[in-house]
Amino acid sequence: MSGFERDTKLPADGAACTDIDAFLEKVAATPPTKPAGRPGRLLFAIDATASREPTWDMACQIQSEMFASTDTIGGLQVQLAFYRGFGEMKVTRWLNTADELVSRMVKVRCLAGRTQIRKLLRHALKETQSQKVDALVFVGDVVEEDIDELGHVAGQLGLVGTPVFVFHEGGELISRRAFEQIAKLSGGAYCPFDAGSGQQLRELLSAVAVFSTGGRRALAELGKQRGGRVLQIADQIRGT
Repeated sequence: MSGFERDTKLPADGAACTDIDAFLEKVAATPPTKPAGRPGRLLFAIDATASREPTWDMACQIQSEMFASTDTIGGLQVQLAFYRGFGEMKVTRWLNTADELVSRMVKVRCLAGRTQIRKLLRHALKETQSQKVDALVFVGDVVEEDIDELGHVAGQLGLVGTPVFVFHEGGELISRRAFEQIAKLSGGAYCPFDAGSGQQLRELLSAVAVFSTGGRRALAELGKQRGGRVLQIADQIRGT
């Protein structure tokens, strides 16, 4: 596939709102990690096994917003990583535009296989040890790996200041607990979504992208412009 290198029911409405509010509060409280003078670096990691196929197109469609939100505050670089099939994981180079990212995502076809989240986390650790990764976004639906092993690598990411922001499709309970631990140990946050949450997911991804690029001040400015969920973050960090 061109451009890639071979590597290594939503809860009830009230519960969902509580989860989202908690997620936004956690984003607001996460210390910014990017030095001044360079674009934010966000590793966008996705489960591309067969169970994710119905919502893959939605993930492709929301990426432009993630980039657009950071244009005026120093820009964003994104590396796409995904796993699928039998032990297959691929990553792109660091990309500077939404068009580059989407052009690679639309070529991906989901294939049946088991999760490879540990491999993704270890890749993120290797990347940030080479050049700082300000945040890792992971989008997936299940965990089929040893939770203690995942927690160990997530903790290592927390030590080097790369928080993991987990977007959990479907909210399956056992996987939720694992994803919550990954987020907590890395210093990131967890939030569920479903196929009907496209706008919601777009806003949440934009918030993480802006945090990666410009920290709390930039997030507050975006909140004034956009309102909605992003404004909720801005309100929580006003005056800090």
